[in-house]
Amino acid sequence: MAIQWDAFLIVAVITWASALFIVGAYSLGVRMLAVGEHAQRSALPARLAAYGCFALCGLVVIFGIILIVPSLSARILGA
Repeated sequence: MAIQWDAFLIVAVITWASALFIVGAYSLGVRMLAVGEHAQRSALPARLAAYGCFALCGLVVIFGIILIVPSLSARILGA
């Protein structure tokens, strides 16, 4: 049994990148909510940006679950 190091490296890099993206987008969403609460003008743009960040995080998590679960991956992606 041989380890495919190139495939392992690809999985490790993608895992790190997606984890950093999710943490960054979520923290940006939390920051936008905090800015929206203390805005002297309209808080609507900050709240929309925050909800957009949270939705993006949810989509990335759902896509990750689809990739992990074999039956979902076969049904949705056809792989």
